[in-house]
Amino acid sequence: MDDERLEAEGEVAVARLSIDSGDLRHAAAHLGNALTAAPQLPDAYEALAELAVAAGGPAAALELFSAEEPYIGAVACIAHLHAAAGHWDSALPALASVIGADPERPWAEVAWLADPDLPGQVPPDAVTQAVAVLVRTLPDPLPPRLREGVGPFYALVRACVGAHPGHSLLHTVGSTLARRFGDSAVAVAWAEHARDLDPGHWQAVVLGGALRAAGRRDEALAVWEAEIARDPSDVDLYVDVAELHRDCGRPAEGLAWLDRGLAVEPDHPKALPASFALRHAVEGGTENLLALSDHLRSHPEHGYAAALLAELCEDRPWLGHVHPASEASVNVLHQMLANPESARDHEIELLSSALEAPSTRLAVRMGFPNSKIDYQSVAEPDPRVPQYRTDTPLWLFEGPEGLDARPALDPPSARAAELLRDVAEPAWPAPVAAYDHAVRLSGLDPEDLLAVCVHPPLPREDEQGAYLLGRQPEMWVRAVQTFACLGLAHHRADEPWADSRRRAFLLDLLFGPEDWTNEAAGFALLATAWADPDAREDVGARLVDRMMAVGKAWRERDATSLASLCRLVLACPWLDETFLGLAEKMLKAVAEFDARTPQEDEERRTGITAELEARASGAHAPQGVPKPRSFLKRLFGRAR
Repeated sequence: MDDERLEAEGEVAVARLSIDSGDLRHAAAHLGNALTAAPQLPDAYEALAELAVAAGGPAAALELFSAEEPYIGAVACIAHLHAAAGHWDSALPALASVIGADPERPWAEVAWLADPDLPGQVPPDAVTQAVAVLVRTLPDPLPPRLREGVGPFYALVRACVGAHPGHSLLHTVGSTLARRFGDSAVAVAWAEHARDLDPGHWQAVVLGGALRAAGRRDEALAVWEAEIARDPSDVDLYVDVAELHRDCGRPAEGLAWLDRGLAVEPDHPKALPASFALRHAVEGGTENLLALSDHLRSHPEHGYAAALLAELCEDRPWLGHVHPASEASVNVLHQMLANPESARDHEIELLSSALEAPSTRLAVRMGFPNSKIDYQSVAEPDPRVPQYRTDTPLWLFEGPEGLDARPALDPPSARAAELLRDVAEPAWPAPVAAYDHAVRLSGLDPEDLLAVCVHPPLPREDEQGAYLLGRQPEMWVRAVQTFACLGLAHHRADEPWADSRRRAFLLDLLFGPEDWTNEAAGFALLATAWADPDAREDVGARLVDRMMAVGKAWRERDATSLASLCRLVLACPWLDETFLGLAEKMLKAVAEFDARTPQEDEERRTGITAELEARASGAHAPQGVPKPRSFLKRLFGRAR
């Protein structure tokens, strides 16, 4: 704030010098800059008044500001000059546009807006137009952090509504602003009064919205459905009705309304995406999510479809974010990071009875660079053995018994590491959005993309990066690996899929030794298939193949990637129901297995936790008793 004020004061000083020298246009530019830096600075408004006097009045001063592409501070100046001239039809909408563009800043904290005589002076049509401009960009509901900045304008609207009780449209648009502020009772009262004054279409639409926000859903549906019966032309209203039925737990009823809306306008930009969302609510699975994604791919301009898809993919592993890791050492890592006495420079030792995915070491050492991780044995079937012969090794298993996993590649170039650091994200709106975001990596050498999988850079130095490094470094490692694989998915994208190098790289990683990079490559394959229908049959078959192999191994030992691979298969709705059903069965088995043995699971984690010591103590404890597998053998005995 101090820097902004100093910058604004400097701009005001230059503006006053320009006014004194007669260079009024130059002064206007600097005053616009001043308000951009500090909208609350009194000196800026005083200098603007001086500019108006020098120009011969507020109306003449308006000509000093360009109206073609004015920046936000210039528009604020224009609004205040219109207000000084009494041009309320222009002043209020201009100020509303500034507030709506940047609602966190105090644009509305100006003296003329707080004048108690103003509500009786401004025409109600001007206020109506201004509110319509403002609500077009404000979120609904308005987050608490934005209410302070918009509050003075809302206070004016409340006063104007009271001053003009017979103006239906002012009550109507005022209701939409009250709703955003969470004033549900006020929003309903204004909307009901507006409809009483003029029972028009928009009055009914807004009243339904106010009732819905107030939690009076059945009343909202009654209002909206009655309006559709009176005027069946507004397909947006069919969408509102359908989604409200979904919110009430009746998605099938909502679908019937969407079908009626689509009969009115088959290519409506909201109705068809909404129908996919409601069918998903009725049917489950991922078929309608893919259909919605395909629709968005054909109509990238349909922002509503993008918002719906992001909402439906949110919090779903692989559809909206990287799949969480479940290795025992990761659980211990979380416990150590949550300990207020832990520090990154502590020397930590971990001893585990069975070899884990090599990438777990990357996560543990990212959290504690001085950690030492040792394994006592390799469970059978051997997770170090690739499912098929591969030409892209990422890991070397060294030591007397091959228990020490080391990167098989040298570190990536500094440019590649920095670009991955900039591009990688642990979450995304939808698979194709992640695929598209990774196109920035398409120019990197594949060797660099492979190398970054085993030499991940530290997270970015921002709030999210600090959280990941301090709480969940494994999520960052998995994010880097995922986007490195997505970068491989863009390598030589002009090559036909079946014989492409990008496919060969990703299949090598998918079928390599059990590791997080299997899952990352699997997601890159999935995202490619969602983006390219021609790749779907091949990708689905490869993911099923890998899931089956890991499922067989899981009968005998831990195979922590199984749940992740099952979810990747379930995101391929084009597959035969036999494979989708098997993936569901395996995923359910993983959950049931964990639920059936909570005590043993706790003992296992406690055993490993006891093995974490500062290097000075050198003490180690046994890991604990492995989980029984007999019921899993019965479950998967006929899986193939």
